[in-house]
Amino acid sequence: MKPGAFRWLASCGVAVFAALAALGPSPGRAATTFEDSLAQRTLACTACHGQQGRAGPDGYYPRIAGKPAGYLYNQLLNLRDGRRHYPLMTGLLDPLSDRYLLEIAQYFSKLDVPYPAPTVTTAQPAELQRGQALATRGDAAKNLPACVQCHGKALTGVAPNIPGLLGLPRDYLNAQLGGWQTGQRAAHAPDCMAQIAKRMSAQDVTAVAAWLSAQPLPTDTHPAVALPAPQPANIKMSCGSAPVIAAISANAGAGKSQVLQVPAPTPSSADSTLVARGAYLARAGNCMGCHTTRGGASWAGGRGIDTPFGTVFSSNLTPDAATGLGNWSANDFWGALHHGRSKDGRLLYPAFPYTNYTQVTRPDADALFAYLRSLPKATQANRAHALRWPYSTQAALYAWRSLYFTPGTHTAVAGKSAAWNQGAYLVQGLGHCSACHTARNALGGSGQQSDLAGGLIPMQNWYAPSLSSGREAGVAGWDTAQIVALLKTGVSPRGGAVLGPMADVVLGSTQHLSDDDLMAMAVYLKDLPGGHSVATAGPSVPPTASSPAKVPDRGAKIFEKHCVDCHGSTGAGVPGAYPPLAGNRAVTLALAANLVQVVMYGGFAPATQGNPRPYGMPPYLLQLGDADIAAVLTYIRSAWGNSASAVTELEVNRFRSMQKQ
Repeated sequence: MKPGAFRWLASCGVAVFAALAALGPSPGRAATTFEDSLAQRTLACTACHGQQGRAGPDGYYPRIAGKPAGYLYNQLLNLRDGRRHYPLMTGLLDPLSDRYLLEIAQYFSKLDVPYPAPTVTTAQPAELQRGQALATRGDAAKNLPACVQCHGKALTGVAPNIPGLLGLPRDYLNAQLGGWQTGQRAAHAPDCMAQIAKRMSAQDVTAVAAWLSAQPLPTDTHPAVALPAPQPANIKMSCGSAPVIAAISANAGAGKSQVLQVPAPTPSSADSTLVARGAYLARAGNCMGCHTTRGGASWAGGRGIDTPFGTVFSSNLTPDAATGLGNWSANDFWGALHHGRSKDGRLLYPAFPYTNYTQVTRPDADALFAYLRSLPKATQANRAHALRWPYSTQAALYAWRSLYFTPGTHTAVAGKSAAWNQGAYLVQGLGHCSACHTARNALGGSGQQSDLAGGLIPMQNWYAPSLSSGREAGVAGWDTAQIVALLKTGVSPRGGAVLGPMADVVLGSTQHLSDDDLMAMAVYLKDLPGGHSVATAGPSVPPTASSPAKVPDRGAKIFEKHCVDCHGSTGAGVPGAYPPLAGNRAVTLALAANLVQVVMYGGFAPATQGNPRPYGMPPYLLQLGDADIAAVLTYIRSAWGNSASAVTELEVNRFRSMQKQ
């Protein structure tokens, strides 16, 4: 086994400081004028969709400016929750709340900017005639309603939820119709586009895409405000009718309110206090994050956890008797947490972090079980793991456990405060922070759970930095209130914000914990051995505009073009918006994995109650090549007093190729 085997997704941990948080003092004000606006907060969107959402230059990223707010909102929900598939967008939207997505949708819907000229078509006249017929009259023989039936007589859309079809590139239209045909796109019932697209031939798709992309825009490009007229009598399909369109409108935003949100318990005979305690503990362990597949029923399992040895699928934790925990007892559940054994005696894979959960007390285990028993039932069969031999065998698990697992019990440490001991219990137990922050050996085993000396998260390829080193992410030099603020809001009072896996952790877990428990975790983390090795990690000299002159010119030019507007010419960033790059320990880590991830894929800080409208980092995956990314990161890691090794093109390429798309 390779290091990091059998480790949960980082979204299950509680204190994963694997982000571009500013872990040193903010070095000064930004060098650029900063405007707090939705335009500034959504730069991660316009990086691909063009300035003001006018459309990307490549013919694939569509115009979003001026589209109906309900449509934009639904698509953001669909991309985040798995009904529409595009990993780059899903990764950006994962840490954002429904409320913020709605605000973003409303912002772009109100932008009234010119459309581009229609593309010059190379389609043959017969193909264009077929496309026009489908768009304006439909095809009774195939039971296809006309596009104008739903999208408006002028094909500019119908408010609030139906988009316009003009001004879109041919390639984009082709791709989306293909997505409906293959199930890569889906919507809440009535899913009319899926029904319609599956009745279209490949020739129909290319014909209608060619005709639509070549049409001039009408004088008034705004969406219509009235429902279309009833469909022709010879079209029997209900999609396109006014009642169905009204139903689509009623389903606006019908997606789940938050993938990681713990639903309120349904009434049960269980003691309400015990159930409430269990719900809180489920938050602390971020259990729902792994036991809910994207867009699926809450707690019903099925989420695939990729490991170097194959995929482990999470189990159904609802009280369904056939597929969930309906026939389990509290003793059975305790056996899973404490001993890593299922009800039938099978050894569980340590992707389920029982190596940490063995520390959970029996009363807390019973509370968790009571909460899970109170959840709505969901009938969803558990998926068989897809692991390679011999890792798929019970014999391999017996061997692994003999080396790396001994059931344990959390015991208070004499001489330590009650807060310290509570923090240790949360970090070492339900928080399972060591699942990401502790290095693994060749067999996937680790040392002490309290080590927290850092490790690369397998498959995701984010580095969870050491929490016991002042040079990485140790917080011995922080005030406890600053640690609490980062865990509660995702924003550091010292100038930065969490991105990547840590954004999921804050979103789904730590922002919901009590101040007392967050304070306890802070007390424990401050006292980790080695955390005092470097009290601060600020720049060795005050940041100046002339400091970067010593680094390679190529990286400086890329920084000037893409980065300076947000992070400033001195790397100072903008407090509360963009993290400083000068004096930031996350920038100068020995392993540049996190920097590569952030530059390639961008990201938002989590939309928490304390920071509901976070700023986004644009993804540069499609704009910068490996050599460009290596150059700009080398520049950043050596400018303004930073002192870290260069990033090579090979290193960037390695992380790009390992990233699962």
